[in-house]
Amino acid sequence: MTARSERPQRATLVDVALAAQVSRQTVSNVLNNPGKVAPQTIAKVRSEIERLNFRPNLAARALRQRKANALGIELNATGRRRLGNIQDSFLVELTICARERDAHIITFSVEDYLEPVAEYERLLATQMVSGFVLTNTRRQDPRPGWLLGHEVPFVSFGQVWDDPSFTAWADVDGGAGIAQGVRHLVAQGYGPIGYLGWPHGSPVGDDRRSGWVAATTALGIHDPALQEAPPKDMARTAAAVQSLIKAVGIGGAIVCASDTLALAAYQAVRNQGLQPGADIGLVGFDDSDTAQVFGLTSLQQPLAQIAQTLLSYLAAADAGAGAPSHGAVLDPVVIPRHSTDHHGAERLGTKRSS
Repeated sequence: MTARSERPQRATLVDVALAAQVSRQTVSNVLNNPGKVAPQTIAKVRSEIERLNFRPNLAARALRQRKANALGIELNATGRRRLGNIQDSFLVELTICARERDAHIITFSVEDYLEPVAEYERLLATQMVSGFVLTNTRRQDPRPGWLLGHEVPFVSFGQVWDDPSFTAWADVDGGAGIAQGVRHLVAQGYGPIGYLGWPHGSPVGDDRRSGWVAATTALGIHDPALQEAPPKDMARTAAAVQSLIKAVGIGGAIVCASDTLALAAYQAVRNQGLQPGADIGLVGFDDSDTAQVFGLTSLQQPLAQIAQTLLSYLAAADAGAGAPSHGAVLDPVVIPRHSTDHHGAERLGTKRSS
């Protein structure tokens, strides 16, 4: 056993909140703004502070008072050593929004994305940042709990899945986006509408699938057999896509959980001698470079609005306001392209035959 593991763990602000059965913000107010808290609550919180021998994190408090007005964002939060289209675009939007607020974005990376806390701690020790913006949150993510326990300000692009009480987050409404995609396909004259997604268990994937279920059910066209959720294996994905194309048939359409899946469907349609848009409608998600290059209709995430929302949360917290009552869920927008131009394809066919 190492010396570090033998060292008793210091009580955190979260521990006090749990023991006193109050929110983290209430404990913070007792320490910094007691005039906002009822006397009996102050007494209860202070009793737990004394019992747990809690000592406020002076380093974090010094950071807040120093107001470096710079935010750290991790570049390797998935361990793939690349951002991907959405995170890349989000970083650009966040940097632009931060500049408008006279703030700065400091990027950094970690060697092991599963154990990132040491790098966050190191960056805080440099006093270069006054908080963090988290991305690619996941279940059993060690970052939110550590930041909360050390009273470090942060916001999150995506929910903090292990702590529903944390509300300073903003995300795209994946279910609403897929539902928009279904309605767009129906308005273009396609039917039936299938769904191509990820295996069950992914919070984002399950949310997006729920949009297909809700929209097709509301429209009276739901068929639970018209869905595929292949694992991340090229051969099985190709087989699943071919099966789904056969199930929806010519004149049908497929709404996909990502542009990557939509591209797989696009290639499978072409391989069967069919035309995307003219024969089978396709909708992707994320409006990536891939969607633009291949003419795929896709759902565009409101990244600038998400960035603005997250920075407004940090500004409000810096001004002494409490956390938002709930996280922000923002709707994406359908960006139509050739893969859902069903009517245009019909007009083109009529023109050619005349």
